[in-house]
Amino acid sequence: MQPNTKETMKLLKELVSIKSPSGHTSEIITYIKNWFAERNISSRITNKGGLIVTLHGANTQEQRILTAHVDTLGAMVKEIKPDGRLSMTMIGGFRWNAVEGEYCTVETSEGHTYRGTILLHQASVHTYKEAGSLERSEKNMEVRLDEVVHSREDTEALGISVGDFISFDARPEITPSGFFKSRHIDDKASVAMLMTVAEQITQAEYQLPYTTHLIIANNEEIGFGGNSNIPFETVEYIAVDMGALGDGQSSDEFTVSICAKDSSGPYHYGLRKHLINLAKQHNIEYKVDIYNYYGSDASAAVRAGADIKHGLIGAGVDASHANERTHEKSLYHTESLILKYLQSPMSED
Repeated sequence: MQPNTKETMKLLKELVSIKSPSGHTSEIITYIKNWFAERNISSRITNKGGLIVTLHGANTQEQRILTAHVDTLGAMVKEIKPDGRLSMTMIGGFRWNAVEGEYCTVETSEGHTYRGTILLHQASVHTYKEAGSLERSEKNMEVRLDEVVHSREDTEALGISVGDFISFDARPEITPSGFFKSRHIDDKASVAMLMTVAEQITQAEYQLPYTTHLIIANNEEIGFGGNSNIPFETVEYIAVDMGALGDGQSSDEFTVSICAKDSSGPYHYGLRKHLINLAKQHNIEYKVDIYNYYGSDASAAVRAGADIKHGLIGAGVDASHANERTHEKSLYHTESLILKYLQSPMSED
């Protein structure tokens, strides 16, 4: 079994185009569940709204989990301003300057959608001398609706109210040079890889050495995506997320990132060494990295008390939580490591 990166990127383009801010992910979870069903792969939706796929293996006493999260950054309507524009509250951890100028969709509780643009209130340089220096903050950022509204009452008449979800446009693009750029690559790239891996294993009628559960989590961006629904038999738990790039980081857009430590502390040393050895044995290009301002569903599971060996791998993603980008090579090597890991024995302590 070898990765089909072109198909993974095609699927990724579909996934990032489906709105799914944390707290409002039922549409994309239903899409993924139906995708699996079309391939005769059964799944179930959890009470929290995530999705679990179980791939039965030869050993049922020792089990594995791989998780990726489908929820994304977004916002909610915090207030309808007197002029009819919307103030926002963040969903997930990003900076307001990262979404300034982005087109967005506001969805009401009745299911009506309205388009808008996220802007600094004092955006016009012809009117506001301080347009360039003002802090991009919750106080100063707003949604300019593409509707004829002049007052709070006009906006309320559209059915918009406090608590309505605001989704950022993804704007996905695959370049001739192999880059995939879009919002929400974190973590829909990993979801796409787990989906295509499950399809390959099922089509090949390959029995895994251990029963393995794929958890498509839906609350990772707010800290508790995959820390429930962990079977007692689980020994190893790997979060497939992103490798964050920047100054002082070894990760890049062309290899698979293997995390040694993040803000939660070190990941399981034996499992990390096992992943590195698999990469070396199968000529998978990788980088080991440490992320100071990062937390994964694997670390959330450990914090919740799960008795597991936890690990974190992922494709390298530039400009995380902003205008993100990765490369087909990174997806290829990440998916390769996933496949080899699923066929391998348990790691040593």
